[in-house]
Amino acid sequence: MSRIQQTFARLQQARRKALIPYVTAGDPYPEATVELMLALARNGADVIELGVPFSDPMADGPVIQKAAERALAKGIGMAQVLAYVREFRAKDNVTPIVLMGYANPIERYDQRHGASAFVAAAQAAGVDGVLVVDYPPEECEDFAATLASHGMDPIFLLAPTSTEQRMKDVGRVASGYVYYVSLKGVTGAGHLDTRAVAEMVPRIKSHVKVPVGVGFGIRDAATAKAVGAVADAVVIGSRLVQLLEEQPRERVADAGGRFIAEIRAALDTLSEGVHA
Repeated sequence: MSRIQQTFARLQQARRKALIPYVTAGDPYPEATVELMLALARNGADVIELGVPFSDPMADGPVIQKAAERALAKGIGMAQVLAYVREFRAKDNVTPIVLMGYANPIERYDQRHGASAFVAAAQAAGVDGVLVVDYPPEECEDFAATLASHGMDPIFLLAPTSTEQRMKDVGRVASGYVYYVSLKGVTGAGHLDTRAVAEMVPRIKSHVKVPVGVGFGIRDAATAKAVGAVADAVVIGSRLVQLLEEQPRERVADAGGRFIAEIRAALDTLSEGVHA
């Protein structure tokens, strides 16, 4: 059982919802990334999605695009991302780390270091899952199988426009959790319709046997709680990245930790009285 699977099993037993923050590796200050990740974990993050900077992100809105541009300008690539995970893992051997990004940096890494070098390096660093936005399930079954054989979970996206067949395809290869993109468009865009999310999650669960996390459009404790009421996990990215962008170096970790603590407290109210 992977670290992600163990985490969700533990949360399910406690009737708690998973909180999954997203941050871009190397942003806003490369030297603060691991400190920030540790602060997120200490303050209630159950899984951390660590974004791999890429120059042409297709699903990310302006906030995360700019974060990736800043990180790239500071020389942050896959080697640095894996180094952050190794450093984090030396101090936290419990909180799962999911690398989230695009095919290009992975394929470039393999071109430079050899076939399947990325998977081996990710496993050695302590990565627990990989979400590649532009790897649809029908085109990456070999990659997903290689990840699984190295103890890592291949994680996939679903969207409001996903067909029943796409849900079945994802259900066949996904492990860990699936990430339901609650809005049409890019990260940070649009208005979250929690009623539509509540209708969609059961449809997904009829085809997918792993937990369902919901992201895009979650900006505060209230929206997180509304989504947590119907999903297994809440993913929050753009608002956190935007908050961090505004902080001086010495306040980044504390600001991120406080924000996540607020979300965690709101989610935990959903389980209050469950065991009474």
